[in-house]
Amino acid sequence: MFNVLRGWVQRYFSDEQAVVLAVLLFLAFTVVLTFGGMLAPVLAGMVLAFLMQGLVNALERLKVPSGVAVGLVFTLFMGALAVFLLVLVPLLWHQLITLFNELPGMLGKWQSLLLLLPERYPHLVSDEQVLRAIESVRGEIGKFGQWALGFSLSSLPLLVSAMIYLVLVPILVFFFLKDRELIARWVVGYLPRERTLLNRVGDEMNRQIANYIRGKGIEILICGIATYIAFISLGLNYAALLALLVGLSVVVPYVGAVVVTVPVTLIALFQWGWGDQFIYLMVTYAIIQALDGNVLVPLLFSEAVSLHPVAIICAVLLFGGLWGFWGIFFAIPLATLFKAVLDAWPRQEPSVAPLL
Repeated sequence: MFNVLRGWVQRYFSDEQAVVLAVLLFLAFTVVLTFGGMLAPVLAGMVLAFLMQGLVNALERLKVPSGVAVGLVFTLFMGALAVFLLVLVPLLWHQLITLFNELPGMLGKWQSLLLLLPERYPHLVSDEQVLRAIESVRGEIGKFGQWALGFSLSSLPLLVSAMIYLVLVPILVFFFLKDRELIARWVVGYLPRERTLLNRVGDEMNRQIANYIRGKGIEILICGIATYIAFISLGLNYAALLALLVGLSVVVPYVGAVVVTVPVTLIALFQWGWGDQFIYLMVTYAIIQALDGNVLVPLLFSEAVSLHPVAIICAVLLFGGLWGFWGIFFAIPLATLFKAVLDAWPRQEPSVAPLL
């Protein structure tokens, strides 16, 4: 057993650069797991800086001075943040409060619709099954009400945290954009001189993560705006709130689209029942999801490393369980990092004894 383990270590860790890379990866994951909550504003600033770095580079290619390009992009970011806080947040909050107040009425209407199923389809659905489903829904709504009450009672610390984010994150974004080369040189100064493997993995992951973050941000905006326009055109209630959910659902591949379909369907049923408007809405929603999966995603992520769907789902479950929302958001680039490290990892072929 010892010889097998020693052979495995010699095969995969005989290269000094491989050992350095393994130590750096271990330290990075340990720091994020241990201090991730405290470093959340820094992570958010890095993500937003990645989103805007492409625009800065585009302006610099147009011969715009670096400082002017950073200033223009940061001004655009602050303007978008102001619109979000002053226009979108009040609208979303108003729709959320209205939805919460109308939940009892929705439950009554859904109950009436469910009770019709045994009459229309007696061979498929029984009264007992419908009653159990209704009791289950009531229990979940009761849990949601308790969560909402607890959330409201503990909202003061959350408001303080939000204010801290609103102050720190823009400052961090500005300095990540302005001093990106200085920060990069500072980090490189602590790395070994011989770092061919580190440079190869680092360059690949810098390209992959930057492309993924920008592409995912663009996908969220396009899906959210297109869904909002479609829902408001059809007259669906809570269009902004549902469009936000649809936009954020693209963060979780495969699962997000299925989960967000439930509130869209239930609210449409409450508003229109099984009428023509409901059918028009679901067809429009299906078209948006199909265009997102078959047109938008291939255009935005054409350069991404292909991963098997099973690997993507496992990465979402693993990193989401470790780091919450940010783990889900970065699940695919982290899985890509793991794949890139495995592909670039130096290894020695095991020696084969000569045949007699």
